[in-house]
Amino acid sequence: MQVVTGAMGALIPKLFQLLNEEYKLQKGVKQDVEFLTKELPSMHEALRKVADVPWDKLDKQVKIWADEVRELSYVMEDVVDSFIASVEGSEPAANSNKLKELLKKMGNLLPRGKARRKIAKKIKGIKIQVKEVAERRDRYGVNGAVANLAAAPPTVDPRLLALFKEEKELVGIDVAMDEITKKLTDGDGDGDVPKQQLKILSIFGIGGLGKTAVAKVVHQVLQEKFMLKAFVSVGQKPDVKKVLRDIFLELDKEGYKKSNAQKLDEKQLIVELRKLLENKRYFIVIDDTWDVESRNIISCALKDSNCGSKIITTARSLKVARKSGEAYQLKPLSPSNSEKLLYMRLYGGKSKCPIDHPLEISKKIIQRCGGVPLAILTIASLLDGKVKEDWSKVYDSIGFGHGKNQVVDNTRKILLFSCYDLPYYLRPCFLYLSIYPEDYTINKETLIWKWSAEGFIKEEPGIGQYELGERYFSELVNRSMIQPIWGGHGSCFVTGCRVHDLVLDMICLLSNEENFVRVWDVNDQRTSRQSNSRRLAIHKIVLEQDDSLANMFTPQLRSFSATGCDFHVMPSLTSFGALRVLDMEDCSFNGDDTYHLDHLGSFLHLRYLGLWRIDKVPEKIGNLKFLQTLDLGATRIKELPQSFGLLRQLKRLHFGVAEGIVGMHLLGNLTSLEDLQLRFRTWSPEFVVELRKLTMLRNLKLFTYKDLDDSQVKALVKSLGKLQEIQILDIYSAINVSIGPQGWEGYVPPRQLREFRLRMEKDMLPVWINPSLVQNLTSLCFNLKEVKARDMEILGSFPELVALRLTDLFLGLSEPQDFLPDVMGGLFPKLRYLSTPAPLRFLQGAMPSLESLDYTYLHVDQLKRDTNFVFEFGSWENLPSLQKVEAIILIGTAQENEDEAVVALELAASQHPNRPNLTVKN
Repeated sequence: MQVVTGAMGALIPKLFQLLNEEYKLQKGVKQDVEFLTKELPSMHEALRKVADVPWDKLDKQVKIWADEVRELSYVMEDVVDSFIASVEGSEPAANSNKLKELLKKMGNLLPRGKARRKIAKKIKGIKIQVKEVAERRDRYGVNGAVANLAAAPPTVDPRLLALFKEEKELVGIDVAMDEITKKLTDGDGDGDVPKQQLKILSIFGIGGLGKTAVAKVVHQVLQEKFMLKAFVSVGQKPDVKKVLRDIFLELDKEGYKKSNAQKLDEKQLIVELRKLLENKRYFIVIDDTWDVESRNIISCALKDSNCGSKIITTARSLKVARKSGEAYQLKPLSPSNSEKLLYMRLYGGKSKCPIDHPLEISKKIIQRCGGVPLAILTIASLLDGKVKEDWSKVYDSIGFGHGKNQVVDNTRKILLFSCYDLPYYLRPCFLYLSIYPEDYTINKETLIWKWSAEGFIKEEPGIGQYELGERYFSELVNRSMIQPIWGGHGSCFVTGCRVHDLVLDMICLLSNEENFVRVWDVNDQRTSRQSNSRRLAIHKIVLEQDDSLANMFTPQLRSFSATGCDFHVMPSLTSFGALRVLDMEDCSFNGDDTYHLDHLGSFLHLRYLGLWRIDKVPEKIGNLKFLQTLDLGATRIKELPQSFGLLRQLKRLHFGVAEGIVGMHLLGNLTSLEDLQLRFRTWSPEFVVELRKLTMLRNLKLFTYKDLDDSQVKALVKSLGKLQEIQILDIYSAINVSIGPQGWEGYVPPRQLREFRLRMEKDMLPVWINPSLVQNLTSLCFNLKEVKARDMEILGSFPELVALRLTDLFLGLSEPQDFLPDVMGGLFPKLRYLSTPAPLRFLQGAMPSLESLDYTYLHVDQLKRDTNFVFEFGSWENLPSLQKVEAIILIGTAQENEDEAVVALELAASQHPNRPNLTVKN
């Protein structure tokens, strides 16, 4: 699975861009560029075909050719970007006067001429190289070789072993089996043939989780109740005709022979199967479905005669699972079941565990396997027969590529199936995850903007880069390639991800094989320091003065990422001339000239710059014409240089805590900004005025720690009225600031507003918080002194609202409201999370989707009505989806009241049908 396309996808549009009149290429150069625009698309298509074939199956000559084209694409993109930057960089600032503008243009005539002569020479050299590469493609027969490999029959599927495991070998599947059985049989009548519709359930999860094994056991347990039954496998590249034949053969062997099914086409097989299944009760398992199209064709044959038939499908993708029917996510094994499976595989059971069993290292191994049965069995096969002294060595070498072991090879193949199934545009995004350490929480926004900076996100008309990147991220989640991290209000929104250790090992192996990322970690095990990769990531390393990194020279490097490092010395950034990404996460810095900031202005290709705890923004930062992200974290910056206003392509700007920055009048020049997050001690008037010029903003988060006067509040709201692309608006003040209804007078919210958080003291809801004006709101957070019945009715009418937080940030400044109004039936149809500072009574039909209920700062003395605690009649039973309750109880005048309140909460939770998880704090 070679990510051979390199920069080709981004390069081709840039070559067409060069042909525009504004660049005034010489005639010969223009002809050369036209030649490249014709030749490179065919190369790109050939590379995409190569990418569809597993890397270890490609001919050596094809690999050499693919590597050569990939590297050439990087070189070409660097040349084109340098030329575009030199031409566009010579344009005068928009606010310069006419004399300065004239002098600027005259002064830049010579640099422009040099740039054109320079690109002419380089383009001519590239054209020669492209011709040579194209000739080698024909000479090596790349297209034919790839086509033959793609058409080759698949190897034996190692998952077949799961079908023939004895039930006694399966551990920890009881809960899943019971839940799946209940979902399939719920509502079945008492008769032999209950009259009900066909039920379809799809089990999904990461490869190696045991989906096939669980489906097999459920099928065995229930099949006696059905007239016809079958268990068939689809596979990654399905032959639909074969699958239909397999179903036919398992359902009716005699009928299969009589119909001469081997000679029937898909349509004829579907007709025969529909005849066979008419008015019959059947149970079919369709294992390992990968795409919706083949599943839809197969489903045409499965006739529903209202006989109570059942179908189970298994899939790795949530998208495919949902299209198949009700989706059931198979969870990893618990630590205790993981331990049980390990002992079963090693010793035949825990009772047979020897006295000298290395308990501590086995716990580490179990934790590393993350509850994936396939991983546990793989590690067990490596441990089997080894003395306890060698277990630590096995643990340290967990991953792929360590020795020859059939079980390890099978595990790798199973996981690689998911990699090979990724579309070509997702593969570099997936491999890029190797820049992060194990068990690291990866921020979704940061990751997407890095993908964009690297050029991984393809251009699509009418869709922004970030929006498209969110689709990529969601697709990796849906394919079970990454584990989503739920954050935000009540964990209703995905804010990041983690990568399972087993998957990360596979990513790092592939990345190392393909020279995609060079990783140095504390053990320096994953990759060689001699790699010439274009991406370098370092993890949790202390870099001393004598470290070789300080003196490295890597002009080809496109990405330098450091995570959790302690820098006593930094490499000279002047050696990183082609950088697209420069990011330092969770790093500390010591010594002089730590950042080499004076040289940052020479990074003409830089798209992403993440630097924390710096004192000064370099004077020449305006030279970074392509910069998309500037993340300065917890800065101590007091002034912005004049060139800051030249960052016209900047889309994301994050500042940390600052007293107040001189130069905020430049902010209005950054008209491409989409994401702005600022933390200030106080907002300057000029900032609020400049804010209204940023009309492309879709995500705005503002934090202040000092008071705002009325004029600032009114100016802020006026500026917000100009931002009609806003989707996320978050305003936080740590002090007693009020933006009352009069402050919002005249404000018209954008219809696409999705999340609104106003953490300032307010008297009532603004009039524009109305479902007729903002129908797409999914998240709301307010601090209200009082919530009235009318407010609850308005909030409950938002059709898409999934998270609501009613806060009491100014506790002690005013008397809290004793009880909120009753929640009427029909309100809050999609709400999944509710945070409230006071109790509620839920009437039947209210909040049918509520999963998480959070009581913040409940006053124990106010929880009684007469002699009973409110939770005793709080109507939790009217919340059918409730899974989790958290409560913070403030100690009242009597300790016994607090104790009674806790008992009342526990009783309410125990009496609920779902027995929601209860957490009480005080």
